[in-house]
Amino acid sequence: MNYAVLDLETTGHGAGDEIIQVGLVLLDETMQVIRSYYTFVKPTIPIPPFITQLTGIDEAMVEHAPAVEDVLLQLIPLLDDAVLVAHNVGFDAGFLSSALERCGYMPFTGRRLDTIDLLRILYPTLTSYQLGSVTEQFGIQHEQQHRADSDAMATAELFTECYNKLQQLPLLTLQRLAGLLGDDSDDLGWFIGAIALHKETETSIDMNAYTYYRQFAMKAGDWTDEQPPRSEEEIAEAVSEMTFESYMTHIKEGIRALIPGYEEREPQNLMFQEVLEALERDRHLLIEAGTGTGKSLGYLIPALYYGVQHNKKIVVSTHTINLQEQLRQRDLPLLHSVLPYPYKAAVFKGRGNYLCLRKFEGRVHARDFTSPIEDRITASQMVVWLSETEHGDQEELNFGNKGSDFWGTVASDADSCLNRSCPWFKRCYYHRAKQEANLADVVITNHSMLFTDIRADHRLLPGYEHLIVDEAHHLEEVAGKHLGTQLSYYSIPHPVSRLCKDARNGQLVGLKARLANEDTDKSDKWREIIDEIVPIFGELRDDWDRLFEMLYALGGAAGSSGSQEAGGEGGQLVLRLRSGQLPAHWEEAQLVEERVHGELSAIIRPLDKMFAEIKEHVDDPGIVALVTDLSGTVKDLARGRDEIRQFMKADKSELVYWLEANSTSRAKSIHLYAVPADVSPQLRTYFFDTKKSVVLTSATLSVQKSFQYACEQLGLQEEEEKGRLKTVQLPSPFNYREQALVCIPRNFPVLKGAAGDPLFNEMLVESLAQAAIETKGRMLVLFTSYRMLKQVYEPLKELLAPSGIQLLGQGIDSGNRSKLTKRFQQRTASVLLGTSSFWEGVDIPGEALTCLAIVRLPFQPPNHPLVEAKSEMLQEQKQNPFMKLSIPQAVIRFKQGFGRLVRSGTDRGIVLIYDTRVIDSYYGKYFLYSLPGPKIEHMHLEQIVPRIREWLSDGEGSAES
Repeated sequence: MNYAVLDLETTGHGAGDEIIQVGLVLLDETMQVIRSYYTFVKPTIPIPPFITQLTGIDEAMVEHAPAVEDVLLQLIPLLDDAVLVAHNVGFDAGFLSSALERCGYMPFTGRRLDTIDLLRILYPTLTSYQLGSVTEQFGIQHEQQHRADSDAMATAELFTECYNKLQQLPLLTLQRLAGLLGDDSDDLGWFIGAIALHKETETSIDMNAYTYYRQFAMKAGDWTDEQPPRSEEEIAEAVSEMTFESYMTHIKEGIRALIPGYEEREPQNLMFQEVLEALERDRHLLIEAGTGTGKSLGYLIPALYYGVQHNKKIVVSTHTINLQEQLRQRDLPLLHSVLPYPYKAAVFKGRGNYLCLRKFEGRVHARDFTSPIEDRITASQMVVWLSETEHGDQEELNFGNKGSDFWGTVASDADSCLNRSCPWFKRCYYHRAKQEANLADVVITNHSMLFTDIRADHRLLPGYEHLIVDEAHHLEEVAGKHLGTQLSYYSIPHPVSRLCKDARNGQLVGLKARLANEDTDKSDKWREIIDEIVPIFGELRDDWDRLFEMLYALGGAAGSSGSQEAGGEGGQLVLRLRSGQLPAHWEEAQLVEERVHGELSAIIRPLDKMFAEIKEHVDDPGIVALVTDLSGTVKDLARGRDEIRQFMKADKSELVYWLEANSTSRAKSIHLYAVPADVSPQLRTYFFDTKKSVVLTSATLSVQKSFQYACEQLGLQEEEEKGRLKTVQLPSPFNYREQALVCIPRNFPVLKGAAGDPLFNEMLVESLAQAAIETKGRMLVLFTSYRMLKQVYEPLKELLAPSGIQLLGQGIDSGNRSKLTKRFQQRTASVLLGTSSFWEGVDIPGEALTCLAIVRLPFQPPNHPLVEAKSEMLQEQKQNPFMKLSIPQAVIRFKQGFGRLVRSGTDRGIVLIYDTRVIDSYYGKYFLYSLPGPKIEHMHLEQIVPRIREWLSDGEGSAES
């Protein structure tokens, strides 16, 4: 059996497109290359410019190439009796079939294997399955991406890697995969099944490499075997003699040995001292540490000294899971190498991030797949992942399109947990994470988890008195989300469809079938209860849809009549509800909600009672597990019922109520919010009054060198008055005067309205194109409006195309921030347009980013319900909302955006600010004075490109000298 690895370059993806290059590599059963065949093909239609730009193939290259008929004559014998292999085999096989058909040949009917599917299953933690990206990660030489000869050889090498990995997997895993992927008729199942069959004949199987449990091969063992970080003697030794100075000397020597050229940073040294002092003196600390300070180590190193010395647990909270993972993968391993004593750190996330092995086992056995092809691949991915993961954390996995839907059905959750009576309890990933957190010196969690723990009466996180909050400028916003309520259209339909998709499908119907085999005298009664409940689901679906259509109509009517506040951008609808002033016809929607409430109660009450009886009278563990899952789903329904009731009343004066939707998905896009306008009292109660020390840090906490705004938002004024709070702004380790130039075109037009000003857009496109050509791409453009980003995209793309600069737009080329950033970094001649999520957390160090453009100052829309409610509160206190709220919020966001440019001591670049309010308005100085000391110049628009040229050439000169 041979494997024919094929790659085709074509004039496009459409039905009328043609092949322009063929690459084929023939492998034998031992994965040795036995033949290769490459040729250009002369198409009958022109090659579009974007294909030439992508592949480098132009008309001159194919002018004397053979026609497709002649190429197929060469290909057909090579494909005879071979398995066709390609990276996205559907694409290449489709073009091959239509070419064979057009030329009068028989179609290719052999087996087909897709290296994307193989990679997804065998390497479930890869961040990207794109050919160029994967070959880079595997160290495979792949000089000319998007050329058939180079791509075919790279794919052949990848296929060999996949084949070798399959050979190394434990037999149990291979058998599981073969079972999941289907029988002989499924090409992937056939391929893996053949390897499993061969492995069965091998005598030597390494039983020690994995833990084998309930027919799964796993890496993680029994979590009850976890040991504390240090023995009693080690604790005594660690605490006795070591001063902080000797501890720091030991660490710095260790870092110097590991990182050649390591230089101490004064701001980081200051941070070590400040954090230790706050912990030792039981006080709170607000500490602003700019990019390059080494903030993570700045708090982890003193925390591990204080925690171990005093046997106290320190909790560290981040806003993003990204930063949590960075700490896990980069900072904590470094500290393990350099600390003078052993320590334990645990990463603890929300429960839904961990796999429930009981649920997963159930899905795999039952083959209970909603989208058969996609779910089988996701389940196969996870079977391989079990043999590699120690954490069972979904963040490690790279899911396909429907993968996250499948995850939702197998994720851990409190409502369906069997705890100690679960057969998987001692191997449960969530309980492992909890146990690790209990034993750890430092627990890394996230802001969401801090508040989930508060709502769960502190039953989730281990007890702690010392908290370090990184990315602290997000704490107030996350508090609002978690201390309030939010639900969407899908809050009820999702659990409903799990319970009862229709009269024949769903978990309840499955339970009814299983109860038929039970001998107990109650089983007929239980089956009758299910029969009575099933029709209610249909009525509930109809009424739920009716309710959300009414809410959408009410939002639209309020927006057009102006009787309620509605505002938003690009088809976004936002409607605020005011207690005692609900919109006209609200009572009609409340009547529909009454019906929904009744129907939900008619489902929830009898099911709860029935489930309790089944657990008491039925011994079958399969039925008990199913009923436990059903109970969890019913609790989701009860939560949804209570939350929609609270929202429809809209009667709590301390909460801000609003709904959001968009005109494309209409009623199905609705999100409902009830959020406290002021969370500072809760933050005081839960943290500042009760914890001994809270350290809050971020690169952006101050506004014009003052921490007043942060103190007010977080409820820290009393702590400041009592002397229990210290605020520190660390100096920057970078020389911004030399590293960053800010240019403001003073004759740029002032934007009228949020977006859509043709003169502004036209001048912006022209200026961005000129600057991008001067900097050879390497430019990030930050917008505050997605609508404007879309308006600028096409005309800018057109102006950049002749210079070979690629344009990437958030939400246009991809919605995934990390994918876009990766593509931007892979090709230097690129311009990336981003909105909200690109203003922070994006790290593009070095040459990849030379120019940052800020289109508008990032003010929040004043008519957003939460901003509006906060403004009203300030007005009642006789304060100016613009100065006290809008400006500080925008300045912090602006500083975050500016922080994208200089990420290391050698970075150098230009910031273009197209919003002339920074120099024309009385409040502009708040923005410019908050920056960390770059060179700031304003000039006429036509002077900007020469100034960029001069600045960059000066930089080259100074770099050379």
